[in-house]
Amino acid sequence: MQTRKKYIFLTLLASWLLLFFFGGDQLRRFAFFSGRKAEVRRNWPRWTDQSLLKSFADPEELENDGDPLLPSPRAQQAARLSVYKNSRCRMETCFDFSRCEKHGFKVFTYPRERDQPLSESYGKILTSIERSRYYTPNPEEACLFILSIDTLDRDHLSRQYVRNVDEKIRSFPLWNGGRNHLIFNLYSGTWPNYTEDLGFDIGQAILAKASFYTESFRPGFDISIPLFSKDHPQRGGERGWLYQDSIHPKKKYLLVFKGKRYLTGIGSGTRNALHHIHNGKDIISLTTCKHGKDWEKHKDTRCDKDNVDYEKFDYQELLHNSTFCIVPRGRRLGSFRFLEALQIPSAVRCIHWERVLAFQQQTQFLWDAYFSSVDKIVHTTLEIIKARLLPHRSRSRFFWNTLPGGLLALPDFSTYLGDFPFYYLQHGSSPSKKFTAFIRVVSPSGSLSQSILRLIQAVSGSQYCAQILVLWSCEKPPPPSGKWPQTTVPLTIIQGRRKLSDRFFPYVAIQTDAVLSLDEHTSLSTSEVDFAFVVWRSFPERIVGFPTQSHFWDTEQRRWGYTSKWTNELSIVLTAAQQDGLNQLVDWFGYMPLVSSQLRLDPVLFKDQVSVLRKKYPRLEKP
Repeated sequence: MQTRKKYIFLTLLASWLLLFFFGGDQLRRFAFFSGRKAEVRRNWPRWTDQSLLKSFADPEELENDGDPLLPSPRAQQAARLSVYKNSRCRMETCFDFSRCEKHGFKVFTYPRERDQPLSESYGKILTSIERSRYYTPNPEEACLFILSIDTLDRDHLSRQYVRNVDEKIRSFPLWNGGRNHLIFNLYSGTWPNYTEDLGFDIGQAILAKASFYTESFRPGFDISIPLFSKDHPQRGGERGWLYQDSIHPKKKYLLVFKGKRYLTGIGSGTRNALHHIHNGKDIISLTTCKHGKDWEKHKDTRCDKDNVDYEKFDYQELLHNSTFCIVPRGRRLGSFRFLEALQIPSAVRCIHWERVLAFQQQTQFLWDAYFSSVDKIVHTTLEIIKARLLPHRSRSRFFWNTLPGGLLALPDFSTYLGDFPFYYLQHGSSPSKKFTAFIRVVSPSGSLSQSILRLIQAVSGSQYCAQILVLWSCEKPPPPSGKWPQTTVPLTIIQGRRKLSDRFFPYVAIQTDAVLSLDEHTSLSTSEVDFAFVVWRSFPERIVGFPTQSHFWDTEQRRWGYTSKWTNELSIVLTAAQQDGLNQLVDWFGYMPLVSSQLRLDPVLFKDQVSVLRKKYPRLEKP
């Protein structure tokens, strides 16, 4: 009896062991063994009319993007990985930091050859670099090099495709395997696969490219840029469409798209599927087959109707009156629709209504600060590379994502928020409690007139005045110290160079952030000086002053002008008596050259730059 029980026990034990060995994973899912409450499994609903529902895409179709002639995704990935031989490049391994130590971050563009083709877009990029604060015509001073060979369009079927690039760059003494070089590219590869093959070996060069695949993107080394058209403006650019700080009412259309539809090849499956969502009411998806030379050979049954519907709607009107904008891929991953959608303030709606306005404002800020012109795209690219060279002096995310943006808040000036007046509110700090009076004297007589003496006495009597600086820009030397009036604050005489731009130089003697700029003939009382400074402390990011003007575009003279006529709006404060953070302005923007043909153009320049900082007024660009 005992033996029988013993065998039964061993049999049960062996059975349990086998059960746990082969089916333990399934047993552990039971709530009894897991010690947790069993959860009700929610299966995908089984529709009663499932057999009647039409499938829009088969698995095979998704694998090949709608074209059975295309290679498999695995083969496409292998082709992309074979393009770049230095796929493991990082700044530490493929960039020579020593070239940037002596002269800092300087950028050199190769000289352009006479018969070398150059597209309009690449010409804008080179112009943006040569106008930047980092440009140098001396290659010995350069830290970064830009090819003069147009590398934007690397589709060998394109008219702008430059051939034999490999042979050309290898003959350049500065090439050095691509080290410390930056290459711009918008289009790569060709029909039918559109791989990322540029047609030449980039070596160890940094690639600023649109339509990056994650497999070939080198983090911390390459830079992803948006795809922009040849019509993208060089400077300035159109502002975002959020003109008021208010949520737009409900739009006529929920979702819109208007663009090409590819009949064959990569990208065709994506855009061919868009017609399923079109209802002609609040969801508008318009495509046309009319592109390429032989589109009629491949046209399908929908082409004729699609081409007719395509012409019925204006694209700009659709964008202005839509809540969402579709950004589908084209032949390549990049799409012009990205920049177009970024400019639309109402493109963000998938969040709580209390956050809608904040997100709308952020998209407008990103557009205005970094994407609205070729200059901004290129300068942002250069600033990113420079930040990698000096990470300890780079901007924080706050600078990049807050007005006025990373292109205007320069780390060369400071990386401390409290040093920038437009960050006082966020930082919880207050502006300077004192100001420096800066008086420019240009009198040909070289003597102290009564107007200068009265002005010095009025300014020195201000309770907020910390010091007075007199910029002596006369041919004759300044009077001796005994001739100057006695003041309760330090009075310093600075010998000028008799140039109009002298007043904007950041003199070491200036010890305050606030500067009251005055001409020798300015007539102000002490109370008026106090009032101007109190107003400036309430608005430290603005120019505060007394003489005001209004600017206008003179269509006959084809130039900007300004007038003192009485109008309902005043757009300029003259620099004759203005209160501003002048010392900071020069540090932010560099030394701005004044146009000699306009004697009083300086207030226009400062008005333009401060309006850019505050994002309150359009830039002074030619219409």
